[in-house]
Amino acid sequence: MMVRWSLIALVSCASLFGQLKLPPYSRTVLPNGVVVDLLPRTGVPLVGFRILVKGGVEAEPANLAGLASVTAQLLRKGTSKRSADQFSEELDFLGGTFQSGDSPQSSVTTISGEFLKKDLDRGLDLMTDAVLHPTFPEAEVRKALSQRVDAAKAMKDNPQGAISAYFAAYFFGPNHPYGHPPDEITLGRIQRQEIVDFHDRVYCAKNMVVIVTGDFDPESAAGKIREAFAGVAPGQAFEWTKTARPNAPSNLLLIDKPDATQTYFYIAQPGIDRKNPDRVKLLLINTLFGGRFTSMLNEALRVNSGLSYGANCLLQRVRLPGGIIITTYTKTETTEKAIDMAVDVLKQLSEKGITAEQLASVKAYIKGTFPTQQLETTDQLSNVLADMELYGLGKDEVDDFFSRIDSASLDDINATARKYYKPDHLTFVLLGNAAKIRQVAAKYAPKVTEVSVNKPGFGAE
Repeated sequence: MMVRWSLIALVSCASLFGQLKLPPYSRTVLPNGVVVDLLPRTGVPLVGFRILVKGGVEAEPANLAGLASVTAQLLRKGTSKRSADQFSEELDFLGGTFQSGDSPQSSVTTISGEFLKKDLDRGLDLMTDAVLHPTFPEAEVRKALSQRVDAAKAMKDNPQGAISAYFAAYFFGPNHPYGHPPDEITLGRIQRQEIVDFHDRVYCAKNMVVIVTGDFDPESAAGKIREAFAGVAPGQAFEWTKTARPNAPSNLLLIDKPDATQTYFYIAQPGIDRKNPDRVKLLLINTLFGGRFTSMLNEALRVNSGLSYGANCLLQRVRLPGGIIITTYTKTETTEKAIDMAVDVLKQLSEKGITAEQLASVKAYIKGTFPTQQLETTDQLSNVLADMELYGLGKDEVDDFFSRIDSASLDDINATARKYYKPDHLTFVLLGNAAKIRQVAAKYAPKVTEVSVNKPGFGAE
C-alpha cells in the first residue's frame, strides 16, 4: 500500500531566536518497501540525491569488519551498463558528484550525489545504476581491498586516527557492532563473493530510503524515482540490534608508540542513543563542557594552561548508546598534568554544575548556530531527513527544538550533568611512548592493558 504525507511548514525564524519549522516535503512508501522523501527547494539549480541502505556495520559479521564500507566503495567500480572508467567519465562530463560509505559507528550506508537541475534524469540513472546494478569486478575488488589494508596499516602512523580505532575496540568490546573497527586482519579476509552476497542481502527495497532535495518538479521527479526503484526486490528488512551497550571497562588501555613525542588520550563513560529523551539537555551541557572553543575543557587545557592545542568532548548520538568522550593530546612530559586537569574539569561539572549565565550563553549559542549548520543548504536538509528516517524521529525534532531548549531549566541541566558526567568508573585510552608514561598510566585505573602499535589490528588482546 502506498502511503503519502507531507509537512507544510517552512524553515523560518520569526525573530532571531524564533521557532524553527521544517520545510514541506513528501514521504512515499513504494509497494516494494522503498521509502521516497522529496524536498523541493528553488534558488540554486541543483538536485541532490541521498540513498540510505539500512544495516551498515550492524549488518556485517564481526570477523569481516569493513565489509559494508568496501561494498559501498565498489558500487561505482563497474556496473551492468558502465565500466569504472565510463562511470567516472560520465560523472565528470556532467560535473556531478558521487560519494558512498559509512563510518565505524554507522548503522546505515549512505550514497549521495549532486547534479545540475537539467541533468536530473542522467544523474538519477547514474545513482541507480551504481546502487542497484554493481558487478564488483574481481580486479577492482582486489585493488580496493589492497588499498584498504595499506590504509589500515598506515593509520598506525597517525595517532589521532589510530587512537579512535583502538578506543572503539576497547570501549565497546568485541561483541558490540561498534567494537570491531576494520583492520588489516578483517579486511584481508574479505572475498569478492562475500561482497556480492552482502549487497544481495542488504541492498533491498525494504532497507532503502531515497531522499531528493533541491530544484526539481515534485510530481515529475516522483514518477521518475518510482519507475527507477519499482523493480527492486523487496528482500528482508534488516533487524536492528536491540540491546547492545558499550562494554566501557573502568580500566586503561595503553598503546605503545615508541617514537611518539606526544600523548593522545581519551577519557570516556557510557552515553546515550540518538532518541534518548535527555538528548537536548545533554547537547547544551556538552557544548559548554567540551563542544565549542570557549568550552570548559578547552579553556582549561588550551587557553589557560597551554597544555594542549585543543580539548574537546564528543557526545556520541548514534543508533545504539555511545560514549561521552574527552579527547585531547599533550607533550609526553605533561601527560599526567593534562589528564589530571581534564578529570578535574569533569569533577567540577559534576559537583558544581553550571551557572545561570552559562546556561543562557549556551542556549543563545546553539539557537544562533543551528539554523545555518543544519537547515541552510539542501544537503543539510537531506541530513535531517536521513536522521528522521534512520532513527524514527518526527518533524518535531526540528519544529520543537527551540522550545525544548527554552524549557531546560538550570535545575534540570545540573541534574542531568550529575547523571551522565561522572568522574569515576572512567575508561582511559592513551597512545604514546609507553616507556615514558607507563608509570603515569598506572595512576588512573586498577588494571592497565598495554599493546604495541606495531601489533596487527586494533584489539587489546
